[in-house]
Amino acid sequence: MYLCFGLWGFSAVNIEQILGLITLGISLARIDFAPKGLNPPHTHPRATEILVVQEGTLYVGFVTSNPENRLITKVLKKGDVFVFPIGLIHFQLNVVDGDAVTFAALSSQNPGVVITIPNAVFGSNPPISPEVLAKAFQVDKNVINYLQKQF
Repeated sequence: MYLCFGLWGFSAVNIEQILGLITLGISLARIDFAPKGLNPPHTHPRATEILVVQEGTLYVGFVTSNPENRLITKVLKKGDVFVFPIGLIHFQLNVVDGDAVTFAALSSQNPGVVITIPNAVFGSNPPISPEVLAKAFQVDKNVINYLQKQF
């Protein structure tokens, strides 16, 4: 599992759970959000994701590829659908005090292990050099040291 803030549950259905999905090109996940819960920025390297909101209100978005790096966002309510293109960094945030429930369909029977950006950057083992990250993020090394300790 990866670091999530306020997710009640995450249930995935892919080839690891159901071998019959092999060659079908699909996977499914149910994500239950606590009030104000966050599914942090992450990617699916081998699949486009279609998210359907069953309950609640979510602020969702993704960032387009370099060099544009444009943020595309929307507030979704019950019944709304949103598409996260393959491989792009995306997130979901429950913006209300109630629970939220979503279903995500992915265009691959093996969409790839979710790559959570903060975990990968600040929690790698061994750690990425604070000098490298300080230069990349243009912050003091003490900020990087603090962030790496959180992971």
